Amino acid sequence: MTLHSFRSARSARIIIGLAAALVIGLASPAIAQQSPAGGALARVLVLGTGGTIAGQANARAGNAYDSGKVSAANLIAAIPGIDKLAQISAEQISSIGSQDMNDKVWFDLVKRIRAAVDNKEVDGVVITHGTDTMEETAFFLQNVLDTDMPVVLVGSMRPSTAIGADGPANLYEAMRVASAPESRGRGVLVVLNDTIHAARWVQKTNTTSVETFRSPDAGPVGYVDTGSLRFLQPAAPVKAAKLKLPDAPPLPRVDIIYSHANMDAAEVEDAVKRGAKGIVLAGVGDGNSSKVAIDALAAAAKQGVVVVRSTRVGSGYVNRNVEVEDDKLGFAVSLDLNPQKARVLLQLLIANGVTESSAVQQAFAR
Repeated sequence: MTLHSFRSARSARIIIGLAAALVIGLASPAIAQQSPAGGALARVLVLGTGGTIAGQANARAGNAYDSGKVSAANLIAAIPGIDKLAQISAEQISSIGSQDMNDKVWFDLVKRIRAAVDNKEVDGVVITHGTDTMEETAFFLQNVLDTDMPVVLVGSMRPSTAIGADGPANLYEAMRVASAPESRGRGVLVVLNDTIHAARWVQKTNTTSVETFRSPDAGPVGYVDTGSLRFLQPAAPVKAAKLKLPDAPPLPRVDIIYSHANMDAAEVEDAVKRGAKGIVLAGVGDGNSSKVAIDALAAAAKQGVVVVRSTRVGSGYVNRNVEVEDDKLGFAVSLDLNPQKARVLLQLLIANGVTESSAVQQAFAR
């Protein structure tokens, strides 16, 4: 070996050694930070509901899969090192794609989480969930759970058997968030793609991209990866009273009516005939619609149907009394809530006997 090659080899070994030391030095403190005072790992309960994160490939197409085929326990078992973050237990609440998410599963989640809180079983909860309706489940839980314990929803855009599956990293990071003391008092959170979102603001914004979840009107509340957890602001727990659930599902029927050009009154009238207790308008622009549709909504409001104007636009606020005379017509507006979240809140309000338009508006503002 020449002197030059010896020095090159020695330099390479030094660089590799330094890199390894740096990785160990960065990783070890991050794992240690997951332990609460006293050194014991946090206890985290994983509740599986199904979704793409639990999906398996199907031969019908190159990217086809079936949701909810892998249990939460098996998802956890496949992730190296996740057991170093927390003492993990797993239970299966359902095994469905989130397009089939329903009131029964929501009630079952609330019942199990409340029991875990009341019995002091765990320090945090992770819910594996499909991405299609994740924001609705997160917002539902935000409005009914009265705890400062971290509750984190996680999913994936690719099934567990896919090349480049994003589920394992997302679940690892959700576990990091749920087991961290600094996650307490932040409400229900959604974790995907190294990003932490609050339940009120988060939206699915793309059909297939792993960057689908965004919070257009507020931005994320933090970032997480396999080595670190960073919240952008201190926790500011909201002490507003939570809404009560009926003894059993279903929640009151609330329909979403999608506004479009050349719209007539048929959809509104049909919703009333089918027994809707509330209607959310996914309006054009600032929550508007055709004159005939607005007239039909006004007629529905006079019949006791609670009407909330939202927007089909992906961001922005819906304001009162701009083009639509909300005070005169007896409407509420959704403010920052998209139609699907406005529907969830309105269902809960009606279930709690809040139906007068000004009271509904106050609840949306809270």
